[in-house]
Amino acid sequence: MPHIVFDGPELSKEKKKELIKNFTDTASKVTNIPKEAFVVMIKENDLENIGVGGELLSEKK
Repeated sequence: MPHIVFDGPELSKEKKKELIKNFTDTASKVTNIPKEAFVVMIKENDLENIGVGGELLSEKK
């Protein structure tokens, strides 16, 4: 079973559904593996839990 992991910002339920559908459709088309075989995981990160350049992303302008 192929796995696709998206590690990014918090998304609405509708955006998650769209992302999962698009990842699955594209990966299935490219690999010729049935859509039913794919597992998509979304890992949401709060901007207060991410640092870039030594600063919290939530505090960058």
